[in-house]
Parts: sequence; structure tokens; C-alpha cells
Amino acid sequence: MSGRTQARACPERTCVGCRERAAKTDLLRIVAVEGECAPDPRGTLPGRGAYVHPALVCLDQAVRRRAFTRALRAPGALDTKALRRYVERTTVAEQATR
Repeated sequence: MSGRTQARACPERTCVGCRERAAKTDLLRIVAVEGECAPDPRGTLPGRGAYVHPALVCLDQAVRRRAFTRALRAPGALDTKALRRYVERTTVAEQATR
């Protein structure tokens, strides 16, 4: 035996809202597109990304702390209205399937 395990390591990221580490698959990637925060659920959009739990609590904390502007290295304030609508829709859809 080589001593290596067969289990693969799961990449972790830090939520910019609550600052907790979580698996990359549990977080929502956010990118800056033309002055606004755009959700990137597939993780394929180009550019720098920030990660947040898909929950309104973490989103509100990130907006209040201006974490998206800092994490995405944006020159000015970013619009988060589209991001909020996306998180609200996914939260409602997730609760409906339970």
C-alpha cells in the first residue's frame, strides 16, 4: 500500500458575508459584470469571483460590509439588486421542494 487515500479533497472557499469556510459547491460564485454583481451558479463566467452562501442573511452582511467591492476589486460601488432577486428566487424554490 502506498498510504494514499482514495478520497479527493473538496475545495473550500470563504463566504464574504459571514466569513465562514464552506465547500465550494455550497457557495454561490459572484462576478462583477458592467458595474453590478452577477450570480454565477455554474462557475464559468470570466473574471475574479467572490463566494457567498445563497442566503439573504449572508448577502445582507456582505452588502453592509461592502465585501463585494473589495473582493472583486471593483473601482466603485456595485449594484446588488439582480443578485438579491436571484437569491430570493432560489431560496423560495429550495423551500418549496422540501
